[in-house]
Amino acid sequence: MARILDLTGPAGAYGTRLLAELGHDVVRIESPKGDSLRSLHPHIGGAAGLETSAFHQFMNTGKRSVALDLETEKGRSLLLALAAKADAVVASLPLAVDQAALIAANPSLVLVRLDDTQPELVSFARSGLLSITGQPDGKPVVLGGHLALSAVGVYVALATISALFGQGNGQDDAGVGYVVDVSATQALATLAEQVWNEYGDTGETLERLGSQGGNTALAGALACADGYWMVSVPRDPKGWENFLKLVPHTALSSDPELADAAKRKKRKSEVLGYVAEWSGTQKRNEIVAKAQDFGFPCAPVMSPLDLTRDPQLHARRFLRPVEHPAFGKIDFPVGALANVWDRTLPFAPKLGEDTAALLAELGPDAT
Repeated sequence: MARILDLTGPAGAYGTRLLAELGHDVVRIESPKGDSLRSLHPHIGGAAGLETSAFHQFMNTGKRSVALDLETEKGRSLLLALAAKADAVVASLPLAVDQAALIAANPSLVLVRLDDTQPELVSFARSGLLSITGQPDGKPVVLGGHLALSAVGVYVALATISALFGQGNGQDDAGVGYVVDVSATQALATLAEQVWNEYGDTGETLERLGSQGGNTALAGALACADGYWMVSVPRDPKGWENFLKLVPHTALSSDPELADAAKRKKRKSEVLGYVAEWSGTQKRNEIVAKAQDFGFPCAPVMSPLDLTRDPQLHARRFLRPVEHPAFGKIDFPVGALANVWDRTLPFAPKLGEDTAALLAELGPDAT
């Protein structure tokens, strides 16, 4: 596995966490005052501290921490020495040290440069994605949960893995380094390809859909007695037949025109209105259980709290009970890739806890 130096912000830090999940040795290079993740809210237990940020505990899990003052010549010199022994450097722009100096220190280095200089919401707006989220007659709606940062992080991980594969497996360029650029805005823009395709094929601009799906009449998030559920029924006749078993609304079952998928889609708002009348009197989990019995797609709209209690995530060992030395027993999200390999990652490092060990590899002059 590769050694990867991580000098990124939140978007890149998620990408390098994915690399740690795969088993790579990811070394987080931090200021002696701690990186930006350590200051982000919320803080576990409510008290702000260098080790208590939930973002730090998640994003830096599986990594090692080296504290260097990169505003000094000594700190930059140590970073170059560490890069000389690394396989890759993943860094947000502007780079902390001169690129030419990095490559001179290690000609076979993979250097992934992440342009995430704009704030997350600015990149999200520039990408085109903001224009297609929200209600059709309302303002654009910002996605919650820093999903844009996570999406960019996936591209960072993919770019790094691809370059490392080429570094070690190329025929004419084996052992030769790569410089790879990842733009946060461009990465997010690729997620809007449906908008481009729609315009290219029809000349029409994709409109915001709000809580409704776009392809069928029976697709949308609807209220129930204790929350919301998402339904997405296939267009085939069997799907409609099974749906009527679940939703015994006479306005749906007594109208022969609604048996035709195309005609049903033209009356989409009306159809979903009837379904909402019924589901508003039903409990969310009971609806979902019955829908599964009838064999069509349906899901509860889960809250973050719901996810912590989701038996599927526990059964698949995505969430695992662990005993954290500082926070006690918690259910920790292991991660999608670590879960594939059934790895349990080390907890996020304390600030600079690996500095002495890694600098010792450089020789007595470095410590």
